[in-house]
Amino acid sequence: MVERVWDDLDEEQMKGVGFRSNRVKAESFPDITWEHSHVVTDESGAIKTFCIYQAPNPDMIREHARLLGDHHIDNIYEIGGDITPGDFPI
Repeated sequence: MVERVWDDLDEEQMKGVGFRSNRVKAESFPDITWEHSHVVTDESGAIKTFCIYQAPNPDMIREHARLLGDHHIDNIYEIGGDITPGDFPI
C-alpha cells in the first residue's frame, strides 16, 4: 500500500493524474498492477491517497511515482492480510 501526499491539485487535475499514472505504468512498468486507491483529505486539507499495488519491489513503485510527479510518497507498506467484520461473527 502506497501512502501519497499530492500537490495542490483540483478535482479535474486529479482525474488527469489517474490517466497519466496508467499511461506511465503501461509504458514503463508492465510488472506493476494498480488495484485501487482510497482518496482522503487530511486535517490540513491536503489530498492523500492510499493506493493498493502489486509490484516486484518498492523501488519500482518509487520510480513510477517519480515519473508521475505532482506528489511524494510518505510510506510504502507491505500488506500482510485482510480482515472484515465477517471474520469475527458474534
